[in-house]
Amino acid sequence: MFDDLDYSQPYASARSPVMGNNMVACSQPLAAQAGLDMLRRGGNAVDAAIAAAMVLTVVEPTGCGIGSDAFAIVWDGKQLQGLNASGRSPQAWTPEHFAGQTEMPQRGWGAVTVPGAVSAWVALSERYGKLPFATLAEPAIGYARDGYQVTPIIAELWRRGAALLKDQPGFAECFLQGGKAPKAGEKVKLADHAKTLELIAETKGESFYRGELAQQIIAHAHINGSVMSLDDLANHSVDWIDTLSVPYAGAVVHELPPNGQGIATLAGLTMLEALGVGEHPVDSVETVHPVLEAMKLALADLNQHVADNEHMRVASEHLLDPTYLKERAALVTEQAADPLHGSPKAGGTVYLSAADESGMMVSFIQSNYMGFGSGVVVPGTGISLQNRGAGFSLDPEHVNTVAPGKRPFHTIIPGFVMNADGTPLMSFGLMGGPMQAQGHLQMMMRILRYKQNPQAAADAPRWRLEAGLKVAVERSFDRLVIEELRAKGHEVEIEDPSGVFAFGGAQIIQRTADGYVGGTDPRKDGIVAAY
Repeated sequence: MFDDLDYSQPYASARSPVMGNNMVACSQPLAAQAGLDMLRRGGNAVDAAIAAAMVLTVVEPTGCGIGSDAFAIVWDGKQLQGLNASGRSPQAWTPEHFAGQTEMPQRGWGAVTVPGAVSAWVALSERYGKLPFATLAEPAIGYARDGYQVTPIIAELWRRGAALLKDQPGFAECFLQGGKAPKAGEKVKLADHAKTLELIAETKGESFYRGELAQQIIAHAHINGSVMSLDDLANHSVDWIDTLSVPYAGAVVHELPPNGQGIATLAGLTMLEALGVGEHPVDSVETVHPVLEAMKLALADLNQHVADNEHMRVASEHLLDPTYLKERAALVTEQAADPLHGSPKAGGTVYLSAADESGMMVSFIQSNYMGFGSGVVVPGTGISLQNRGAGFSLDPEHVNTVAPGKRPFHTIIPGFVMNADGTPLMSFGLMGGPMQAQGHLQMMMRILRYKQNPQAAADAPRWRLEAGLKVAVERSFDRLVIEELRAKGHEVEIEDPSGVFAFGGAQIIQRTADGYVGGTDPRKDGIVAAY
């Protein structure tokens, strides 16, 4: 699997794949270079990932913050290990707490669950890191204190977020300096971020969950009617978990188990194998149509059955049972369909990838969820809080219904691929809300089945399933294929990426016989930094 990549660049991108022995692929150049600096200073891939993740809370606050959630998959040279650092709901979030509401709040304190990103940084550092934790925070603190120039895509997302969230508690004070969102190229300083990151670095996160910062978070929560408590923060813990995996195209694709949506990618890939997808050109209607239909089936099961793993009524292994998925794949016909879920046996985001010359590889994702998350910022701290509570259902019969101390359904998923012989092949991910499982499937098909190199797979035009028969495609999609899809009953809408997460933002690092090759999404401001 190391030497069979196609290095042609068939899509409209000026980028070439990047090679090196040490590598960080990230959606923001300053964050990628911060990670690379840790590698040059004797750190490993985990150190690089943490440093980059911290910087992203400063330079890409539209997608993540100090109050984000996070997940990771790490190959440490011997084994693959997953980390779920997503937070749980406050203990006071009983169904009665939301009585009279028809859906979960999407913004404000009513959407905030316990933030987990800080705990992810600390846990990864303690288990795998080589450099002192405080060292990893230095680049982020520097950019927050001394300033950085805002990139064009982030400036546009900042403008859009400000229009929606300017009245949320603490938002304008932190993110609308001078009363407005910054323009592209404008220097921004976030002094409160710097102070908070210094405190997190000094205490290895203790202040955030059980100290001074925790007190400030909960004081602000209570002023604004939130029922989150100090105990909710203090009781937060991460889970080290095993991945789920399925064989695909001679490799083994790994995702984290629920509460994330990676299981839909694995189900979709299994159905592609059952359907024999791979005989026709990758961008042909003969390939695109069955892939769309398989992904629809996988998403129908995802929406019905997936929640916090501790609350699942159907076990993950049953959702991934090959016999069951073969039966689901048999539902695919030559016409577009709007499938229902099956019944198996009961039972705003940033992504980065890092790899080092020792062989360690990290797939890491952290997110506020919707742009700027809840919109809430704790005054004087720069802590912008995610709105993952919006991922719960208020349907008391649904598996993902809100409950105390429960993790909500999550969209963010890191991905990883192993070779059939047990050696690591690729860390990959794609930010972009509900696009993520769909994007994972599209990239894995392109790289593993069709041997496209990581940059070509990132460049390729994407589709995104909507409700019913609707499917959105990028403007660069082949017009003939669009018409052929419409003839099969697909309601195709052509969209521009517009710098938002409509079609995702991918980062990929793939191992080769002599090092690594990386790709970064042209839909973002990112870079693959290597040496």
